[in-house]
Amino acid sequence: MPRTRDLFDDSTMTFGEHLEVLRVHVWRGLIGLVIGVLIALFYGDKVIGVLRGPINEALHKHNQPEAADDLGNMDFGKFLKQLFSGEEIEAPAPEPQVETVAENELEVEVSVQSLQDALESIAPGTIQPQEPVTVTPKDGQASEPSAIPRMVKIILKSDEIGILKELVKRSEQPIALKVEEAFMTYIKISIVTGFVLASPWIFYQIWLFVAAGLYQHERKYIYIYLPMSLGLFLAGAVFCFYFVFPIVLDFLISFNKWLGIAIQPRLSEYISFALMLPVMFGISFQLPMIMLFLERIGIMTVKSYLENWRMAVLVIAIASMLLTPSDPSSMLLMMFPLIILYFGGVLLCRFQPHATADPLA
Repeated sequence: MPRTRDLFDDSTMTFGEHLEVLRVHVWRGLIGLVIGVLIALFYGDKVIGVLRGPINEALHKHNQPEAADDLGNMDFGKFLKQLFSGEEIEAPAPEPQVETVAENELEVEVSVQSLQDALESIAPGTIQPQEPVTVTPKDGQASEPSAIPRMVKIILKSDEIGILKELVKRSEQPIALKVEEAFMTYIKISIVTGFVLASPWIFYQIWLFVAAGLYQHERKYIYIYLPMSLGLFLAGAVFCFYFVFPIVLDFLISFNKWLGIAIQPRLSEYISFALMLPVMFGISFQLPMIMLFLERIGIMTVKSYLENWRMAVLVIAIASMLLTPSDPSSMLLMMFPLIILYFGGVLLCRFQPHATADPLA
């Protein structure tokens, strides 16, 4: 009976040897991941602090007392004008200046007349009215006597003031609704951070396994396009976190504020959102590499990309709507860069040389 020809008869390693090499690289990658997670466990609080920065800043910015507005009398046009012009949502005029003195104290600046009126209401007849003050101008002509309000600072001290200040401080931070929520979020962040730290080592192990089965010219293009792909992903994630994310939070919190709805995000849900949105931007920024791949395998051409750019813009708009939250700001901030990257992908397809068809080159 003739021997069945094995798939790896012409290769330098048998199928079992390939599996053994794969096992070695997988174990090395897992060891690197464990080390990365262990390191991240000691710095997870700092990572969470960085992720919480945008939401804490946005909540502090919008945590100002504002007169309640009736839902039926809201001016949506005025809301949009204030939002896109960069103006603050209108708030009532500030009350007398209040400065923090201690945890359970408040320093308040009030007029003497207001203080006298308050004391007079408590003990009538015990406070003498404020005498008018005569102001003499520089020309020497005396003016009519006028009462100039004088200001005085008083300190209010109470344990309840400290409690109220602590409540105000907590209203500007995410909350946890379960006892184990903060711990599980910490572990989740540590795993993600550990993977990021160990990713160069993990990808290197994957590359060592894959490169053994590639020709020389195939390795050359991996060296070119893999750094480009990684750079595009990092550019999308950084662009999202430091530029898009604050704008999205400002829009969403402003909209809740416009509706008169108080918002205090849940920690686990906010962290998931803070991780998901940059990843979506990083993936979407791979558009030029996807276009180059489709052009190299013959599905698309540079001419077809240019002829169908209107359809491409429509597809980008739909993809931006699906990959981002429901607010229009994040959709537009993803759509416009992707349109630019689309034409950048056309240039990449036009000027990058094709791989040679000779496997021995």
